[in-house]
Amino acid sequence: MAGQKQPIDLVVMKGKKHLTKAEIEARKNSEVTAPNDKVKPPAYLTADLKKKFRKLAKELLEIKLIANVDCDALARLLIAQEQYLEITEQIRETPLMLDVPVYETKKNPDTGKDERVQVGTKQVVNGERERLMIIQDRCMKQCRQGASDFGMTVSSRCRLAVPKPKDEKPENKFAKYAN
Repeated sequence: MAGQKQPIDLVVMKGKKHLTKAEIEARKNSEVTAPNDKVKPPAYLTADLKKKFRKLAKELLEIKLIANVDCDALARLLIAQEQYLEITEQIRETPLMLDVPVYETKKNPDTGKDERVQVGTKQVVNGERERLMIIQDRCMKQCRQGASDFGMTVSSRCRLAVPKPKDEKPENKFAKYAN
């Protein structure tokens, strides 16, 4: 099974594939590269999110991992992160367990009718907290996917790692004896 197609600069740096200059030039001309001259936060972001967007975009521009067409994807990542934090705060404030009353039906000796009487309480899982945790899980998945797309996770950075170019001249092992 063939692997993913890699940029020609990466193939050349690895040095494992021998291509002619014409093949390299043809591959460079066929590669799609998006411009990154207008990486700006979308208007629908809040002021705080725009600030975070600019900070992240600056770092991603330095390593050439963002282009103009990626602005909305980065904005969606930041929105998902904000929602995750908001839901997490609500979960902290919502108790995990609730005390609910336990009733039994007993005959009232005075009237002879059946009546519901509370005989105690029991603890049950709070349904509201469970619902919030499902939403939190969805936000977490969105954050993880967005972060992976931009190389913000350990595994995604490993896939993006570019090897250092090899020196043109190998060091002469006898150079230390020359003097």
